Parts: sequence; structure tokens; C-alpha cells
Amino acid sequence: MKKIMHILFLSCLKASEFIEKKLHFKLSFNEKIQLELHKMMCSACSRYEKQSILIEKSIEMQNKNILNIESIEELKRTITKKLNTPNK
Repeated sequence: MKKIMHILFLSCLKASEFIEKKLHFKLSFNEKIQLELHKMMCSACSRYEKQSILIEKSIEMQNKNILNIESIEELKRTITKKLNTPNK
């Protein structure tokens, strides 16, 4: 039973690795399942994923030089709103 639990459930460290991997590469079926199961139980990792996606998008925008003052202010408002919104 302990072996099955180890296979199915991830630590937060491993979940964060999968979240970062997911942003740049395709996860295997097992990795997807493990990550989704972990995020169902862990609001911190769910929040971490949302924040990572937001950061990744802002980096892409910066690299494309399409960030202007208005979009920076909008990004700040979005980040603040997401940080202040409690996770379900």
C-alpha cells in the first residue's frame, strides 16, 4: 500500500518540478495524473501553477517587446487580484 501511495501522490517539490516542466515540455500520462491528483489536495501547488503561468506569460511579452506602460499596470492589477483571491 505504501508503494502505491508513493507512486500516486507527489511531494510539493516534485509537483513544482512537474509544473515547471509542463510549461516547456509535454508531461507523460502518469505525470499528468500525479500532478492533477496532487493539485486537488494542495491549494499551494495550484496557486504556484497559476503564478508560474502568469510569470511565464509576462516573460514572453517582455521578450516580444510588446509590454507598454498600460499593459504593465494591467499585469500588476492581475497579479495583485490573483494573489488576494482565496483558492477554492
